Amino acid sequence: MELLPRSPGEFGSARYWDRFFRQRGQRPFEWYGAFPELCPVLHKYIRPRDKVLVVGCGNSELSEQMYDTGMCEDIVNIDISDAVIRQMQERSGNKRPKMSYLMMDMFQMDFPDAEFQVVLDKGTLDAILTDDEEATLVKVDKMFAEISRVLQVGGRYLCVSLAQAHVLKKAVEYFSQEGWVVRVHQVASSGDKQQFVLPIFIYVMTKFRKIPSSAPQILEICPEEQQKPMRVENTEQLVAAVRDRQHYALLCSQLSRTPCGEQVPLDLCDRESGRPRYTLHVVDSPSVKPSRNNHFAIFIIPQGRETEWLFGMEEGRKQLAISAGFRRLVTVALHREQHYEDMAGIQAELSAKVMELAPPGLPARQQVPFLSMGGDIGVRAVRHRGSSPLSGDYVVEDVRGDGSCHFRRLIFLHSRNVVQSEARLLPSLPLQGQKKRRKDKKKANPAEPPAAIDKSYLCCEHHKAMVAGLCLLGGPDPLPGDEAMLVVGLGGGSLPLFIHDYFSQAHVAVVEIDPAMLEVAAGWFGFSQGDRLQVHVSDGLDYVAKLAAEAPAQYDAIMFDVDSKDLTVGMSCPPPAFVEKSFLQKVKIILKPEGVFVLNLVCRDAQLKESVLATLREVFPLLYARRITGEVNEILFCQPSPEARRDAAELGARAQALEGALRQPGRPWDSSYVLADMLQAIQIL
Repeated sequence: MELLPRSPGEFGSARYWDRFFRQRGQRPFEWYGAFPELCPVLHKYIRPRDKVLVVGCGNSELSEQMYDTGMCEDIVNIDISDAVIRQMQERSGNKRPKMSYLMMDMFQMDFPDAEFQVVLDKGTLDAILTDDEEATLVKVDKMFAEISRVLQVGGRYLCVSLAQAHVLKKAVEYFSQEGWVVRVHQVASSGDKQQFVLPIFIYVMTKFRKIPSSAPQILEICPEEQQKPMRVENTEQLVAAVRDRQHYALLCSQLSRTPCGEQVPLDLCDRESGRPRYTLHVVDSPSVKPSRNNHFAIFIIPQGRETEWLFGMEEGRKQLAISAGFRRLVTVALHREQHYEDMAGIQAELSAKVMELAPPGLPARQQVPFLSMGGDIGVRAVRHRGSSPLSGDYVVEDVRGDGSCHFRRLIFLHSRNVVQSEARLLPSLPLQGQKKRRKDKKKANPAEPPAAIDKSYLCCEHHKAMVAGLCLLGGPDPLPGDEAMLVVGLGGGSLPLFIHDYFSQAHVAVVEIDPAMLEVAAGWFGFSQGDRLQVHVSDGLDYVAKLAAEAPAQYDAIMFDVDSKDLTVGMSCPPPAFVEKSFLQKVKIILKPEGVFVLNLVCRDAQLKESVLATLREVFPLLYARRITGEVNEILFCQPSPEARRDAAELGARAQALEGALRQPGRPWDSSYVLADMLQAIQIL
């Protein structure tokens, strides 16, 4: 039986609707939105004494239910289908004497001006506005003009809709330009199986007297989980807010039916500011054997640890889900701009929302556990915020790592889950003979991280590998004196500081394009310049080009650890210009024949990476690679002479000798840092 039109245009045909309702008979047809779902919103805007016009009433039970529940009785229903009007007149009859049904074209209504306090539309606008054709838009303008005419000032046009973007945009633009207040409510779902996966919305357009076009528009949205409306600045923001809620509903519907093949990311935003408060990843593990209690769990990532491989990378989250033993694990990262009281507060805030992401087959009333590392939400303290024209917005923050160690990190907010620089903080020591604190002084917070920088500790694995690669320097002495080293990219300064402190006769030149980073390194990471450590604020490309023209073959080692500001390229380190053949040839010119060029490469684009490696091989005959486990970083060691090639055994021996020379009595050394281990997985390309 054909119950839906062959083409959307038939939605405006009286002939189609007569045939539709004759075929359907007495069964009510609800496009979407049952009365129990709509009632909480309708109650806000329909008063018992209001006179209500229902346009395109069909044979919906909505008017009857409004009448029978006492919401309103003075209801006039109109429709272009004679068949449905006669059907509804028979159905209501003497049961509802104050309610009437009239066959009438809503584009040309017979009512006098300002006759109604409310015009109610349930799916009619959606049925009419099927496309953006000129004829359709003219028809909709006519509909809106008639609704405006029959409404009193202060009256409300209530439109129940699926809020397709073009429908919502048209309605909002028309009525807001007329000076009406526009509010969009998301209708709370009853939880029953619905005909439509998409959520239902009610547009509330409140009529005001015509105001100057310069007056600000009042546009608001009321999500289903809150009563307080949220103000938005323009139509585009309102359409985007609705679209986000539609996408979320589609996602929840998909996740409730089938396991997800890929990890699904999702931001939950703060209601007041609109900023992300939680970032969720839905991770399914079909390989985990099902049992009654392992269907679903939530994992709260401690603050500051979201950048770690286990939590910040797709493969890490897969391993976490399997290790936890749950078939679906939702990981939750906490944002630095937000405040969190404790685990109980987070659980209370998230409990209802995460249940919308539950997997298929979750037993009724199943207790869903909230997990974390160590049972707390971690410690994060933002020490400094800044912005520069080159690096954008950035923060310096102290976080607690695994165990009792604290770390200071530099984060560029355009890549908020990437640590640009990191340093371990030394535990604070009580001063001997210090006077007792005065009673009125504030007590120290036990969760407050210490502030002194541990310069002997390299936090980043790629920095450890870069330093280990210095064993490739030629000559029998593992620690030759008076080396000249060039580091391009300062960050927090931990790499050049380590080289300066442990290669005690080396002269280190650092090139940094952003003067703000020099201030950050000096102010927050314990960096300082001296006779053997100098920073040049310059573009690395220009600096190397100038040296190549003036003073060739002057550096024993050149290190590139510089990030790209262009996020559209599949290579975040270094910028593409740093690995062009013409520039690499300049690097080779200023490198001594027995020297080594060390490059930190971070490239997710396989084709681009292969192109970079090919270019490096053209310039440097000898190329080693060391992949950093669990990270995208790959450290490349390039040498001008193929005769400098060494096998794995020789590299291991040189690394041990170099470490022995660096580990001097009285000088602190991280016992976990074994140079030979850093070179075990090195490959010759």
